[in-house]
Amino acid sequence: MRPPAVSLRWKIALTVMAVSCAVAAVLGVLVHNAVARQTVGQVRKEARANLDTALNLFEYGTSREGLNSLLDPPELPAPLRRLARSGRHGTMVGSYHGRSVMWAAAPADGQVMAVWTPYGTVHRSLDNFDTAILGSAVLAATTVALAGLFLAQRISRRLGTTAAVARRITAGDLDARVGDGAERGPGGRAGQDEVAAVAAALDSVAGSLQSRLQAEQRFTADVAHELRTPLTGILASAELLPEGRPKEMINDRLRALRRLTEDLLEISRLDSGAEHADLSAYDLGDLVRRCVAATALDTEVRIAADAVVETDRRRLDRILANLVINAHRHGRAPVVVTVDAAAGPRPTIEVRDHGPGYPADLLHHGPQRFRTDAPGRGRGHGLGLTIAVGHSAVLGIDVRFTNAPDGGARTLLRLPRSAVVE
Repeated sequence: MRPPAVSLRWKIALTVMAVSCAVAAVLGVLVHNAVARQTVGQVRKEARANLDTALNLFEYGTSREGLNSLLDPPELPAPLRRLARSGRHGTMVGSYHGRSVMWAAAPADGQVMAVWTPYGTVHRSLDNFDTAILGSAVLAATTVALAGLFLAQRISRRLGTTAAVARRITAGDLDARVGDGAERGPGGRAGQDEVAAVAAALDSVAGSLQSRLQAEQRFTADVAHELRTPLTGILASAELLPEGRPKEMINDRLRALRRLTEDLLEISRLDSGAEHADLSAYDLGDLVRRCVAATALDTEVRIAADAVVETDRRRLDRILANLVINAHRHGRAPVVVTVDAAAGPRPTIEVRDHGPGYPADLLHHGPQRFRTDAPGRGRGHGLGLTIAVGHSAVLGIDVRFTNAPDGGARTLLRLPRSAVVE
């Protein structure tokens, strides 16, 4: 089981917080050690000075009152006692009557002279200082983490905007751009950071793609329009040929060429985005029956659950006709059209044949004009499914191409929820 993904925003924030905590910890340790050495060094220096004074007074037999000096005190730490008996001076933190003290000891005429200096206040000062360092580190780490989260939020939001625009472009909205939301620098130019560079590159790609597609659409529309007039004249002239097989073959090819020309014109209109639906209320089951019957092909229609919907009859007829003709041309009987308005919140229409199914390329990328490279699914121009998808987009119908588990191509049309008339 894979762990849940962590967003970039939180990755940046957690990284900044971890780094700031590490830096605060290192600085805290360094400052603590420096202050501790300085503070403890001062206490050691004071204890050694008092020890020197006590030794001088002991040598001259003078009173040592007020110096907190003792001879062979039992509370003296054992390591320090051994050090003094070896003839050396030393200091060490210990206790005296339950209090924390700094001991200083040295040999004195076969005995051990020890002087103690109060150390409890120093210990408390170091504890308070450590608490202050810890509090400051936590406050600094929190502040830096919040600043990192804010910065990461801005970066994540800009990347999210770029990703959303990329998805819109993928869905066909070639007018989508990131540039309007990009940060601007001096002179109105886009910022020079990496996120702005990615956004600018995406805008450039989208602009280039839009220009190329518009040029292709204009070329397709112009070619189809220019072919229309001479084709009409040729068809009229072909009717004057003497009856026979040559005339039938010529007329058949000319009619196929005219259908191709009309399909290209229809695709160019759909690609331009200027098409709008003419909606009216229809009984979905009866509408599907009439649309399928108009194809004059042996197709079974099943009504699992009916409903009244608002749709464009002409466009839905075009969609179903293309799907049914495609199923008969490239698949195998029986071809079944099923209407189910109770399958979910959106009424569905399924068109299924029992042939070899859709090719993998179509399932992954959708229908592509002039591509029908499915083995065993016949030949064609690949425009029927393209036109069906185009009209479905105008009506807000979700089209899904799949293959049935037991064989055959399946096309599922999911009408928009708003199309249902209550």
